Amino acid sequence: MVQTYSYPDQDGTITKGGYSNILVVDEHFAVRFLDNLPMDSGPPLLCAEITVYSPMKFFQLTKPGSHIGVVGLGGLGHVAVKFAKALGLKVTVISTSPSKENEAIEKLGADAFLVSRDPAKMQAAINTMDGIIDTVAAHHPLRPLILHGKLILVGATAKALELPVFPLLLGRRIVAGSTIGGLKETQEMIDFAGKHNITAEIELISMDYVNTVMERLEKNDIKYRFVIDIGNTLKAY
Repeated sequence: MVQTYSYPDQDGTITKGGYSNILVVDEHFAVRFLDNLPMDSGPPLLCAEITVYSPMKFFQLTKPGSHIGVVGLGGLGHVAVKFAKALGLKVTVISTSPSKENEAIEKLGADAFLVSRDPAKMQAAINTMDGIIDTVAAHHPLRPLILHGKLILVGATAKALELPVFPLLLGRRIVAGSTIGGLKETQEMIDFAGKHNITAEIELISMDYVNTVMERLEKNDIKYRFVIDIGNTLKAY
């Protein structure tokens, strides 16, 4: 395997991924990109958003009318909401930030919003969801999230999470993890996104803004994806 970014290629050079100005790809590893998907807000779907689409399919959380929870309304979570609604699911966003409620419901189409720091509302929601996609990549309590059938973790945390066993035993509940999907599933996801006009919410930047972006990422000052406009940046030079 040769990873696309910062990894030794077969000729000994280091791969540069999206920072490349030329890329040669074996057709077996190419994904057909639909014409109606824009070249700025469409490409973020290819890696990050297959991360939420794949577990929805694998863990059978796609039946129309099912109720799914999405923990975290960031780069992964906001597209998880879009995919779930396009699949005909009821969606509840679970977040630590009450300020995101209007965005989740009015803009992204979620059906409900829960503040995870509100014990009474979290308790009242127990057993109301068929499953939860947890996109949070920071340390957070799992116990309030386990009580909803299937809890699928897709956010990688640096610090180990505590897994309470007793709630798992009582309800025969499942905690699982998922990363990305294969090429066949990625193509399926892109086709689905094209059919339903699903794209990522982005901020388009020029190459000379990258260092500032890294500082903003450290401060979590992002909504929801940064996309580098390499083509127009190169033209400017």
